[in-house]
Amino acid sequence: MNLNTIQEIERAIGTLTPQEVQELYVWLDQHFPQPIDARIQADLAAGRLDTAIHRALDDEKNEHVRPL
Repeated sequence: MNLNTIQEIERAIGTLTPQEVQELYVWLDQHFPQPIDARIQADLAAGRLDTAIHRALDDEKNEHVRPL
């Protein structure tokens, strides 16, 4: 992709409504997920986060958390 194309895309994005920008974010996330998102999804699917999730839920249930 050349610089002119990138500049055209930037200009086009600048004309989008807030709703259209949100739709663009959703589309980009579906078609080009961030590497960390893909890694988290893979870890979730493989069960590698189950222990941490259960520990966090138990902490919340037993009121061992504080508000951020």
